[in-house]
This record gives sequence, structure tokens and C-alpha cells, in this order.
Amino acid sequence: MLKQKYQSVLDLGEKLNIKDGNVQVQDGFLIIKGTAETPYEKNLLWDAIKAAGDGDISDIKADIRIKDGSVYHRHTVKKGETLGKIAKLYYGNAMNYKEIFNANSVVLKNPDTIFPGQELVIPNL
Repeated sequence: MLKQKYQSVLDLGEKLNIKDGNVQVQDGFLIIKGTAETPYEKNLLWDAIKAAGDGDISDIKADIRIKDGSVYHRHTVKKGETLGKIAKLYYGNAMNYKEIFNANSVVLKNPDTIFPGQELVIPNL
């Protein structure tokens, strides 16, 4: 029953390729352990846990660690994206494009020119 309730979380964990993942039911709790690549991925998992729990997550214990906390995430640019759109995705504010540009000054020379396939560092704010 608990695994069914949180199946969307387990599916997301697989999609994100969470390392050292372990899921078990014990004493009425769903216990989830694993290591996310970045803080952004950890946040995605916690958002999924909250959504699946529909306000009540008292039946789950999650120990989600982070492999690389030096950056918020790494993003591969897709066709049609801008730094503003990428900033909106990760920070909720397109004006934070400047932080992304500054963190990638070795790769980017102009904030208006990015190309599909470029890997950008999304810095911690």
C-alpha cells in the first residue's frame, strides 16, 4: 500500500538515476534512501514526496543525500532555451540569468548566445 502511494516518487528516483537507492517497508513506514546528484534533484524528490503524500507524509522516512553540493544543478541547453528561461526553471525568476551567465563565463561570452548541447552550471544562490 505504501509503495503504491509513493510510486511516483520511486519512478522519479529511477528517472533521476538516484545512486545507492534502497526502498523498504518497515514498522508501517516507507523508508527511502539514496544519493541525488545535485540539490535540485533532491528538491525534486522532496516535492514529489509532498505531492504523493497529499499533505501527510508521516508514513515515510527519506534519507536523500547529495553527491555534489558545489552547484545547484547542471543543465544541458535545449533548442529554444534562453538563460532567462533556464533561470526561471531553477530559481523561479528569469532575472537570475545573470548568476548563471557569471557561473559559466568560461563557456559563455554573451548572455544572449547559448547553444543546444552546452552544459551549464546552475550555481547555488
